[in-house]
Amino acid sequence: MSKAVGKTGDAQNGAPLFGSNILHLAFCVVGVVGSLLLYGVLQERIMTIPYGVGENAEVFKYSLFLVFCNRAVAATIAAITLVIKGKTDELKPVAPILSYASVSLSNVVATTCQYEALKHVTFAVQTLGKCAKMFPVMIWGYFILKKRYTMRDLALAVCITGGCFIFFMTGNTTSRIAQDKNSSMFGVMLMMGYLSADGYTSTFQQKMFKGYQMTSYNQVLYVSLCSLALSSFGLITSGQLSATLAFVARHPDALSAMILLSCASSCGSLFISYTIKSFGALVFAIIMTTRQFLSILLSSLFFGSPLTGGQWAGTGVVVAALYYQSATKGDGHAKEKDAKPEPAPKNAAGRVSLSGVGTTNSTSGDHARDEETAAVQPLLVGQQR
Repeated sequence: MSKAVGKTGDAQNGAPLFGSNILHLAFCVVGVVGSLLLYGVLQERIMTIPYGVGENAEVFKYSLFLVFCNRAVAATIAAITLVIKGKTDELKPVAPILSYASVSLSNVVATTCQYEALKHVTFAVQTLGKCAKMFPVMIWGYFILKKRYTMRDLALAVCITGGCFIFFMTGNTTSRIAQDKNSSMFGVMLMMGYLSADGYTSTFQQKMFKGYQMTSYNQVLYVSLCSLALSSFGLITSGQLSATLAFVARHPDALSAMILLSCASSCGSLFISYTIKSFGALVFAIIMTTRQFLSILLSSLFFGSPLTGGQWAGTGVVVAALYYQSATKGDGHAKEKDAKPEPAPKNAAGRVSLSGVGTTNSTSGDHARDEETAAVQPLLVGQQR
């Protein structure tokens, strides 16, 4: 019988990892929030603060190289994890390479748009804008997974999008390095590109989990390898590779920050996976909502980007809607069209789940897949975002 999601401790025997559940939860919170706050700070530092001083000061502009670094670290961690776990058979592709490549392409586009947006809008706009991904996810879910959504889902999407709109309209949203002070609209367009591509990424990931017997690490490995190929192709053909190497030669501390950013992203994904496995998706969602608010607050304090009263109000609307969504998780979830049972994953009777829940033909099986997708997503996109 599958173990219930949300039990603390080791998923295999139910024994607490620590003597106290409070300490266990604190360990997870510090790991997730600490890693992703560091990721956010480094992201803003790399993309918006000049390296060098005086006439030699210059801003890093090559987003594809950041994508390359992130995917290199992610692929390395995924491969090492599979070897340590003794799942060397998972080092081979489970799904067709084109399926991995499809997720990879949308993932590279999403991540590049995310980094590029910081050239035009503030970090707070970028972070809050990621919360508005409900509409793209719902649209992709409708067409790819044949899902139907409730009025509660639509109302939440409207509230979150409305909060983002309030934020955008009530204060400065232009990046400190924007050459054109009116370029924030282009930054918003980049975030819309991010939301669309990221919505496709997470939806197609879920479809792959449902259609094939694969662990998250197998998917991370091959999607990251495809992303390495795509980002390398982009760097070479656009001439960014030589420019990037020249930049890091002039500013070695920039390369150190990029490597640290990639490690923070990957460490965050591991803590996210462990948190979902130990406490379930509800606790994880609450932690991530808190982290988003703290990221905006830290950016405002650390980089001197104060928000207006209206922007804090917009942030409050978004955060409140996300907390409500977390608190009511499991009520009114989208249902599959005609409530038809899902076909068994290809080449297997079951599937490994990071959440510790076995795949079944019940609703709990759907939640297990959703949680596994949530666990792998930050490793692919970073932001959880």
